[in-house]
Amino acid sequence: MSEFGPVEVAKFADADAVAKAAASKLVEAIVAAQSERVQASVVLTGGGTGIAVLEHVRRAQGGIDWSAVNVFFGDERFLPSGHSDRNEVQARAALLDLVPIDPARIHAMPALGEDGCTTPQESAARYAKMLAQHSPDGTVPIFDVHLLGMGGEGHVNSLFPHTDAVREGDEFVVGLDDSPKPPPARVTLTLPAVRRSRQVWLLVTGEAKAEAVAAAVGGADPHEIPAAGARGRERTVWFVDPAAAADLPKS
Repeated sequence: MSEFGPVEVAKFADADAVAKAAASKLVEAIVAAQSERVQASVVLTGGGTGIAVLEHVRRAQGGIDWSAVNVFFGDERFLPSGHSDRNEVQARAALLDLVPIDPARIHAMPALGEDGCTTPQESAARYAKMLAQHSPDGTVPIFDVHLLGMGGEGHVNSLFPHTDAVREGDEFVVGLDDSPKPPPARVTLTLPAVRRSRQVWLLVTGEAKAEAVAAAVGGADPHEIPAAGARGRERTVWFVDPAAAADLPKS
């Protein structure tokens, strides 16, 4: 039996519809997780669609108990605390600072200069240690939902094709000095960490990503198309608009 659940494709009218649908499903998933396990854990992503999802969650919170939600991040730009390009800063502005969540449950990746943190590798080591403290087996939590965006070449988090980071098989968090997409210094969860998720959701819109979507859904080599290696234990869902889905089989 496969260690991963099925791959599903859900197509919506446009980018805003993708964000609205993912937000609605995220609220449902958090409420369901809390019903089953009291606590819920989600991994957030940045990017236009990822942040739009959070804005929609804020508007339609449903029955979420924010006192029992743990928030993690899939990757981060290694910039000073409060920098507007950090995913954490954008997520706070869109949602986290506007709901009654305990600040101690927002697990941000250490920023440049935070408590003497000077390198992305040091930030990664600290984040890995924190994840282990929230894990049932001392490694990484079993996330309920891991949200991901995807780049046109198929990258997810800060895992780019043909890099050491996407090939990493042992470490759950790594620091980068040479990201192909600026800024070069980043911290990212690896594919082994992503695969600790019950559900992995990829939020992808736009014609420029159609080829990579088709390759990933079709089972491409993750070293070539990192998104192909982002799989959930129970299910993997692609939330796409018609442009991003253009190269998928019509059936």
